[in-house]
Amino acid sequence: MKRSILFDTETTGLDPATGDRVIEIAALELVGDLPTGRSYRTLIDPERDVPEEASRVHGFTEADLEGQPKFADIADAFLSFIGDDPLIAHNARFDFGFLNAELKRAGRKPLDMGRMVDTLDMARERFPGMPNSLDALCRRFGIDLSARTTHNALLDCKLLADVYVELMGGRQHGLGLVADGSHGHAVMYEAPVNRRIVRVVPTQAELEAHRAFVEDLKEAVWTAQ
Repeated sequence: MKRSILFDTETTGLDPATGDRVIEIAALELVGDLPTGRSYRTLIDPERDVPEEASRVHGFTEADLEGQPKFADIADAFLSFIGDDPLIAHNARFDFGFLNAELKRAGRKPLDMGRMVDTLDMARERFPGMPNSLDALCRRFGIDLSARTTHNALLDCKLLADVYVELMGGRQHGLGLVADGSHGHAVMYEAPVNRRIVRVVPTQAELEAHRAFVEDLKEAVWTAQ
């Protein structure tokens, strides 16, 4: 089945061209458009200050990032996790722009923009003229937002995974389970075993045998008129 990666970043600001940096990356593995339970998450030392207005958005301060790895230290682990698969994000051009700036700074190849799947574009096509932020889409699809007090990347990924399922046609699109991957810098989980749904169709002989059995029962409640 098709593998893809749903991801999100948190940053020190809005523009990597003016020196803003990535401070958090979170990613979830999807197979058949549903989470497998495998995830990647790390905090990053941005090697600069974290403006107060940015901290109010994502909740991280310079003290929270002190001692965390630099982007160059986690680049290979992140690239290994995402592989060559499609990359899904909400307002994906923003995240691609930041990651490619970080990858260039670390001496790595940029992400191919052809891998980009933007759920904001998908939402705008489905709901033209309506609010299509992640919060707005969660409310529209009845997805619980109670834990979203700041823009934490891993939580945003989990919410976006639910939104993505709905944008792709809802839960009937496939079956799957999601596990919590919130521990440490890079956390891997075994994917749950897929379950098969088996439809049993009785043969004519079995139907006749059942009918004969029922007729021998005295005052069977399901035959009462």
